[in-house]
Amino acid sequence: MEFAGVGPAPFAGMLLADLGADVLRIDRPGGPETFPVPNSPIDRGRRSLVLDLKRVESIELCLRIAAKADVLIEGFRPGVMERLGLGPEAALNRNPRLIYGRMTGWGQDGPMAQAAGHDLTYLALSGALAAIGPADAPPVPPLNLIGDMGGGGAYLVIGVLAALVERQQSGKGQVIDAAIVDGVASQLALILGLRSGGLWPNPHGRNFLDGGAPFYRCYRCADGKFIAAAAIEPKFYGAFLQGLGLDIAGGLSKQYDQQSWPDLHREFEAIFLTKSRDEWSTTFEYLDACVAPVLDWDEAPMHPHNLARQTYLCQAKGIAPAPAPRFSRSELAAGEAATIGRGGYDALKDWGVAFSED
Repeated sequence: MEFAGVGPAPFAGMLLADLGADVLRIDRPGGPETFPVPNSPIDRGRRSLVLDLKRVESIELCLRIAAKADVLIEGFRPGVMERLGLGPEAALNRNPRLIYGRMTGWGQDGPMAQAAGHDLTYLALSGALAAIGPADAPPVPPLNLIGDMGGGGAYLVIGVLAALVERQQSGKGQVIDAAIVDGVASQLALILGLRSGGLWPNPHGRNFLDGGAPFYRCYRCADGKFIAAAAIEPKFYGAFLQGLGLDIAGGLSKQYDQQSWPDLHREFEAIFLTKSRDEWSTTFEYLDACVAPVLDWDEAPMHPHNLARQTYLCQAKGIAPAPAPRFSRSELAAGEAATIGRGGYDALKDWGVAFSED
């Protein structure tokens, strides 16, 4: 049971539907107020029931649905569901085995729990944003992948799945407090470890995983397109130097000499400007150097590797990501995008929920 929202909670709903869950989304009359994109992949795989949650009858129906559900997910500010009469206490009273997933930016408690926010502000407070972007420039918003989708929706799904496993032992449901700022902090485990170990000492854009290292960054090519180089280990860096036509033996000694990095940046930049992106892709195709072309939205689905794995679904309505991850026995299928109000009453019948269409 998913209460319609924006961003991380719908992403969690998509992931659960992709993994085979029967998801019934509760939509508000009039549809979404933000990003009203029809047939969006993030809306796929659900049936939809439109309910006016200002009506007592709708609240009662929601509680009857919760009584039949394994999981409920919502993405409102703390206290909203309680004021509606649909908070964890009311829902778990109807269904003690219910997994009640709560998705917020700041969490259910703390000084900022009631503050407004978006992906960028959650990244800012977690410390992650300060580490992203070129040196001597403002931090760069990394789309909304790290916060909304990674630290938010994906962590909510992890919590839901873990709670379902735990329920097999205890027989009891529980509430999941999934906060984006917490999930982003969790994803920083490696970087914080490097920093504690003295391997991440510099401001953003000057360390070896943030574009500061000449072997881990993007380079502009002769045609204005870009190549991504990620030659961290010496064996890959050696292959990288080989592809650039440079001396491997002399170059390896300078790889982690940060005093040499500015000169190496300039040297590599000049070399990459001598050929087009696709020419460099051909050069590095058979060199194990961790180098790849930076593909745009149209190019990525057409890359031979992505085509072979069917990583993207090419549909009449546009490109969509295929369900992930892959399983040895279970086959995943991407359902159609939920149309507001479509299939909701059929879902109630399937779930054995008494209702009136009035």
